[in-house]
Amino acid sequence: MHSKKPKGLEDSDFSQVEYLFSDIDDTLTADGELPSHSYAALWRLYDAGYKVIPVTGRPAGWCEMIARMWPVHGVIGENGGFYFRKTDENMKRVYDQSAPIREENLIKLKNLQQKIKKSHSRIELASDQFCRQLDLAIDICEDIEPSLSKEEVRSIVSICEAEGASVKVSSIHINTWYGQFNKAKMAKRYLKEELSLDLSLESTQKACVFIGDSPNDEPLFEAFQNSVAVANIGEFLEDLIHPPKFMTEDESAAGFMELAVELMSFCE
Repeated sequence: MHSKKPKGLEDSDFSQVEYLFSDIDDTLTADGELPSHSYAALWRLYDAGYKVIPVTGRPAGWCEMIARMWPVHGVIGENGGFYFRKTDENMKRVYDQSAPIREENLIKLKNLQQKIKKSHSRIELASDQFCRQLDLAIDICEDIEPSLSKEEVRSIVSICEAEGASVKVSSIHINTWYGQFNKAKMAKRYLKEELSLDLSLESTQKACVFIGDSPNDEPLFEAFQNSVAVANIGEFLEDLIHPPKFMTEDESAAGFMELAVELMSFCE
């Protein structure tokens, strides 16, 4: 795979950035909580004119609240299965798949869950599974004790892939779904449909930055020239074909603050 260490933020040039795409878990958060400084940073970025778009594996139920109540331009959820955006008129919901296909795939995911359960009897679904619309989230370490081992995670991933499902591993969940969507594809669609921007253009690349923390962010590390990871990406770097270009010194929310401070420096 790839083991080259990314550059530090001191080597970056984010002076033209206007749009911040950010993972949530273990990027904006730390130890499963959203610190006050992360939330305050979102407001400072919003007030400074930056447009923030969280890109997360979290479910539709969470994304509805985030789009409605956080200082964000919109939110991409369930690893790129949809985006939600609160406009002056309504809550705009755009899905990668039609409603009938989503219903068919949920049945397939239920069957996949039973297949995984046969060989991994102690698996637990993520506590937020009840408000998901497109994927199956298996708990790695959020609530399950003891956490799943790397061998168990690899085995479950192999089962999902053998059944024709897409699968990504985050810092807390194994997310699997039927379909070809991912975070990067929906981010490109969001840019085009909501911001009239084309990520294939150099000007758009310079105007955007992404920050994440785990393997399920790899499509975005590849898609964005200004790709950043918080320091906890270190345990996954050797598994990434497309690593981030830059890495913060600190982990999780503290690492996010490094990027926020860097962006705010251009507003002084």
